[in-house]
Amino acid sequence: VINKRLYRAREKLREEKIAIGLPGAAEIDKRLKAVLRTIYLLFSEGYYSVSHNQTLRKELCLEAMRLCYMLVENLHTNRPEVNALLSLMCFHASRFEARINNNGDLILYDDQDTGLWNTGLIAKGAYYLNCAAKGDTLSKYHLEAAIAYWYTRKTDSKVKWMNILELHDQLLQIEYSPVAALNRVYAVSQTKGKKTAIEEALSLRMDNNHFYFALLGELHTDMNNKKAKRYFRNALSLARTSADKKAMQTKIEKLGI
Repeated sequence: VINKRLYRAREKLREEKIAIGLPGAAEIDKRLKAVLRTIYLLFSEGYYSVSHNQTLRKELCLEAMRLCYMLVENLHTNRPEVNALLSLMCFHASRFEARINNNGDLILYDDQDTGLWNTGLIAKGAYYLNCAAKGDTLSKYHLEAAIAYWYTRKTDSKVKWMNILELHDQLLQIEYSPVAALNRVYAVSQTKGKKTAIEEALSLRMDNNHFYFALLGELHTDMNNKKAKRYFRNALSLARTSADKKAMQTKIEKLGI
């Protein structure tokens, strides 16, 4: 099938006399945004995959990083937003080994063994984030990379979570997403307390999102375990992967009610 597609592509190029070459600067500017978006989505599918019932698909993430690295290495595409995206992926990839256990089960951030975090990738992420700071560009990739940087800081502190909260506020102004909104609420819980976070979470009304109910379950744990159990059950019913289902089932069992 792949050979046939390659043959048809070559025929199309030959018949329509399409020249293969590096586009001009104006054309690169137009195309780069779509290319970065595609690489971002490829990495995202690998980082949290539902299509193969496999939470983490490293091969997709590594391919996305390879493609982004090629853009950084090219003088014409070595832009701040490209470095920011590569930084983001390095930071996320640094926690791969701590994110999934030997049975393929998902390990949530608070339960990860920080000793398994890849310090080399964290250092690379910091390097590319510094490269991304040149000029006056501020993209969603800059903000997500900065957030990911703070998640690689092993020490929990008020400063860490205040920075994460402020960065999420900026990110949501640039581009709203349910994931960013929920992650912001978690940062609220770390800075302003669970009660405030619960109020903000409920205002989102994401009734078809299992992460929404999982977060509400987490926020109610030790405050109202009956409610927490109900929310975890809602999350369990909406979870799409076996790893997510198992994680929610574990949360329910730990409540002991």
